[in-house]
Amino acid sequence: MTLNQAQESTQYTIRELCTQDDELNAFLFSLGCYSGEPITVVSRRKSTCVVALKDSRYCIDRQLADAIIV
Repeated sequence: MTLNQAQESTQYTIRELCTQDDELNAFLFSLGCYSGEPITVVSRRKSTCVVALKDSRYCIDRQLADAIIV
């Protein structure tokens, strides 16, 4: 299931990142977004998703949320 399909306020574990872009993978890794890391969808807006990752919250777009498999 992708992060877009995940329920709000439920903690999931990241299983994999489905991106072909090395720069995007490096960016996600710098945020702490990698396999085995817990992640929670805090809220959803029309085109964005707010996620809690580590001790921070990030606003990501729907396309990026589709690349995160939980």
